[in-house]
Amino acid sequence: MTRDPATEGLRAYIVGGAVRDALLGLPHGDHDWVVVGATPEDMTGRGFIPVGGDFPVFLHPRTKEEYALARTERKSGRGYKGFTFYTGADVTLEDDLRRRDLTVNAIAQDEDGRLVDPLGGADDLRARIFRHVGDAFEEDPVRILRLARFAARFGDFSIAPETMALCRRMVEAGEADALVAERVWKELSRGLMAQAPSRMLGVLNESGALARVMPELQGVDEVAAQLDRAAGQGLPLASRYALMCRLTPQREALGRRMRVPTECNDYARLLPEVLDALGAQDGMPDGPGRADAQLALMERADALRKPERFFELLDAAAVLRAVDLPAWQSRVAAVRGVDAGAIAKACAGEPARIKESVRQARLARLADLQAV
Repeated sequence: MTRDPATEGLRAYIVGGAVRDALLGLPHGDHDWVVVGATPEDMTGRGFIPVGGDFPVFLHPRTKEEYALARTERKSGRGYKGFTFYTGADVTLEDDLRRRDLTVNAIAQDEDGRLVDPLGGADDLRARIFRHVGDAFEEDPVRILRLARFAARFGDFSIAPETMALCRRMVEAGEADALVAERVWKELSRGLMAQAPSRMLGVLNESGALARVMPELQGVDEVAAQLDRAAGQGLPLASRYALMCRLTPQREALGRRMRVPTECNDYARLLPEVLDALGAQDGMPDGPGRADAQLALMERADALRKPERFFELLDAAAVLRAVDLPAWQSRVAAVRGVDAGAIAKACAGEPARIKESVRQARLARLADLQAV
C-alpha cells in the first residue's frame, strides 16, 4: 500500500468487512480502520476529524474513511446500547478483534497487506462457516440480526451449531426484546436486499428471534421462497417487503411498530389488492366488464399518477402468478393519454359531467386495445 502522510508512523489496520470480502474475492466499499496505541489528541494533531459519539472515531482528512481507536467493551445494561467502552492507548489489536461478532469479521490487515487473524477467521472463511468470536457475542442482540443478514448475503455459508445455540439462549434470556425498531429495520432491509432473503428469515425463526422482533408476520415458510424469487429478479426493497407481508393481516401494525418507510408500507397495502384484482380478471371475457375492472385496478393503485409504482407492484405480483406486463404498460399509457382538460372544456357549464366523461373516455381507450 502507498504510504500516507496522515498515517505515517500510525499503527493502523483495516478491519471487518473489507478484509473479509477481499479474501472472498468480492468487491468492497470504504475501508474501516482500527488505530492502536494512539490518543484522540494524536489523531486530531494529524488532521483527523472527530465524529464519534460513544467512542472515538475519526475521518481521514483526505479520504474520509473512518478510523476508530482500538477499544474494549463491557456490558453495563440491556440491549445493544448497554455498553461502556475503553479506548486507552494500552488496548491491543487482539483486544479489539476479540470484541467483534464473528470470526470472519475479526481479521485485520496492516498497511503492508499482512493479515492479523488470532481467532481463525480465515479458516472459517475457507470452510464457509459463521462462528461467533466468544461469549461477548451474547451481550449484543443486534448480532443475531447481523448473523441473519450475513446468512442472506452469503448463501453458501453455514452457521456453527454452537453459534445458533447461543442465539437461542440470548432470545430466551430476553435480549432480543431490547432491540429498537430502527435497528431491526436497518438489518432487515439489508437482508431483504441480499441474494437469499429466505435464509435471513430462517435464521431469525430458528433462533426464536423472529417471533420477538416481528410477531405479526405470518406465512413465513411460503413467503420465504417468494422472496428468493424476487431477489433473483432484482425487485426493489418495497416490493420485497410487500411480498414478505403478503400473508400478514396485521401488516399495517407491523409497519407502524417497525417504523417502516412509507413507500414500503404503501406497497405492502396495495399488493394484496393488485393480486385480488388480477385474480378476479382471470377468465373474464373481453368487453365492458373487463375494461371496467382494469380501470378500477389502475384507479385503486393510483397508476395514472404513479405508473412506475404500479409496474413495480405488477412485477411483485408476477413472482406469484402470470402477469402480462407489456399489456398493462399499454393500458396505462392509453388511459393516461386521455386529455382530461379537453373533456373538461367540452363539459363547460356542466361540471358534474366531467368526472364520468373522463372515465368513459378512458374505458373507450381500453376497449380499443381489446379490439386490436
